[in-house]
Amino acid sequence: MKAMTIALLTITLANTSAAFADDDLRSSVATDYATSLEALFLHFHENPELSNFEFETAKRLAAEIRALGYEVTEGVGGTGIVAVMENGPGPTLMIRADMDGLPLKEKSGLSYASKVTQAGVDGKEYPVMHACGHDVHITALVGTARQMAVRRDQWSGTLVLIGQPAEERGSGARAMIEDGLYVRFPKPEYAIAFHVSASTASGKVEIPLDVVASSSDSVDIIVHGIGAHGASPHEGIDPVLVASQIVVTLQSVVSRSISPLDSGVITVGAIHGGTKHNIIGDRVEMQLTVRSDNPDVRLQLLDGIDRVADGVGRSFGLPEELLPEVIRSPVETTPPTINDTATAKRVLAAVSSVMGAEFVTVTPRTGMHAEDFAYFVQPGIGVKGVYFSVGGTPEAEVEDAPSHHSPFFKIEPEPSIMSGVEATVIAAMELMPAE
Repeated sequence: MKAMTIALLTITLANTSAAFADDDLRSSVATDYATSLEALFLHFHENPELSNFEFETAKRLAAEIRALGYEVTEGVGGTGIVAVMENGPGPTLMIRADMDGLPLKEKSGLSYASKVTQAGVDGKEYPVMHACGHDVHITALVGTARQMAVRRDQWSGTLVLIGQPAEERGSGARAMIEDGLYVRFPKPEYAIAFHVSASTASGKVEIPLDVVASSSDSVDIIVHGIGAHGASPHEGIDPVLVASQIVVTLQSVVSRSISPLDSGVITVGAIHGGTKHNIIGDRVEMQLTVRSDNPDVRLQLLDGIDRVADGVGRSFGLPEELLPEVIRSPVETTPPTINDTATAKRVLAAVSSVMGAEFVTVTPRTGMHAEDFAYFVQPGIGVKGVYFSVGGTPEAEVEDAPSHHSPFFKIEPEPSIMSGVEATVIAAMELMPAE
């Protein structure tokens, strides 16, 4: 992917002919940041909300966009918002920003660090922070909405803006679709979004041409056993031992069941069982995350987990009724996010031409992170997607930058938001040219 992107960028810079060129875009965004967006970002950062509880965030986001002349509907898929602006004939483009924070106590040291706590779905009170940059995303969405509203003579079509809940739980995009996003509102031909990146220099834009993010599936395994005294293990079947063997054997699913040219991860993130030193219990609970870049490999991995759990249980002599139970989460599940290559090439060419080569970068993937934007652009749904990233860390600090989902996470807001708005507006103008 890296070589392909560099080659395309070289061609682009040798023959720049973007459909949209606006010399004052950057200065216009800078003015908007100074007069409006900075304060809005600070508000969102200081007032994060948990997944599916983004009530005040959605209310403020809806108000900001409604004031710009968009027709806004609230409560879509829970707390989601949908804003529509019709501007003559042409394609429909959807721009998405996710809204939710994470249950972490912020330790960034920022003067505007979150001090918020909020009750979660379990009724317990949690500290909350924007530890993944969603405050940048929704602030940039407002900035994009404003730029598009004042440039209606430069584009033609229908613009749909969405504030999406519960990206961190992998369920918000699916909830909005199930609530009629593509039926109650204009169905897009194109969908775009960006994610701020702490591992990339501030303001730099990266537009992959194919795989952007991996699939993600949460899987629980309940391992049953037959209890006994710790001094008499032969009188029972130890579920801790069974679970341990499952953990070890699961690694063979990736190393020996899928092609070495494919990517896959099976991680056992939690394992709980037993009550006391000298008691063999009768139950162990395991929690797994499963990642892949290919839908077929994803099924291979999930089927492999079923096979290993069943096979290991039988090898220890567990009766049929006590074989391990494998439970795939119906909520925390997301397919891989794969950009439409032709559309990504168009957007990359436009952004490179208008913003300049110094704002475009290529970096290797560092992990198999997931993104539920995938639900908006699944194969067969008829929507061409482009998901890109915008750097958020000063270049000198990138190497030691705290990761996303860390209590120390922080983003340099001004260049992140400005480049996010610029790149999104350029992409929108490219995909919805004036008639």
